[in-house]
Amino acid sequence: MIQGSDPETGRPAKSAAAFRTISEVAQELDVPQHVLRFWETKFTQVKPLKRGGGRRYYRPEDVVLLRRIRQCLYQDGYTIKGVQRLLREGAFKSDAALPPASRDDLELPLRPAGGEAAAAPPAEETLRTTLVDVLRELEALRDQLRHDLLRRGR
Repeated sequence: MIQGSDPETGRPAKSAAAFRTISEVAQELDVPQHVLRFWETKFTQVKPLKRGGGRRYYRPEDVVLLRRIRQCLYQDGYTIKGVQRLLREGAFKSDAALPPASRDDLELPLRPAGGEAAAAPPAEETLRTTLVDVLRELEALRDQLRHDLLRRGR
């Protein structure tokens, strides 16, 4: 049986059971490689095989898990802690639908149960306000550090 070839590289396509490099997985999931390395630190269930020089090889089951993590984070709106909870509870062990997310698992505020508009400002406005507050605090800390350094004669 002749396998197809990868249209980008011209190489024969890998079988479904083949291990994948980090660049192949990153391309398949449409995420940067550094995101995959970061997820390895946050989700202990992702354990690629590491060869000489630290080169990573992802098993097919790793790729499936990463795809589910990506879906939860990017499409379903879960936070990292929310996905960690799902993994701890074994929600990814089957292809069944994920359990409903709690407020703590989601990044955006939920609407009240009755469907009426939430009293809180839209998520973008809340995020902007928070970021402006953080920026002001960081600027104040920077100014304080500059003042302390000048006072010490540096």
